[in-house]
Amino acid sequence: MRDDGHDLSLGSADEHDTPAEVDAAFRTLRRVAVGHVAVFAGVVVGVPLLTAALDWWSQGRLFGGMSPMFAMTAFGLYVFFFVLCLAAATLSNAVEERMLGGPTREAPHDGDGTLPP
Repeated sequence: MRDDGHDLSLGSADEHDTPAEVDAAFRTLRRVAVGHVAVFAGVVVGVPLLTAALDWWSQGRLFGGMSPMFAMTAFGLYVFFFVLCLAAATLSNAVEERMLGGPTREAPHDGDGTLPP
């Protein structure tokens, strides 16, 4: 106990995750990561495969004279990367919080220190 009345202990034993819970969370997050890497690799490899398979992919013209391949490479992939990263981070955080629990959140209190009804 510090001299200002606050306890420096790390908390009770029930607030810590067991090794089995941490291992299960790690395995789940690894599966999530492998799935996102597979989607990433599929899209990145798909762009040159489309070029080899479809003539219009590299020879067609869109707005400003850009081919569909150029537009996908210049703009589409960046949007895809952003969405994939956002999805991976959101899903991973949700899985970790659900499996391991996040920091305890305090319930809102009324002005007099009691819990609302």
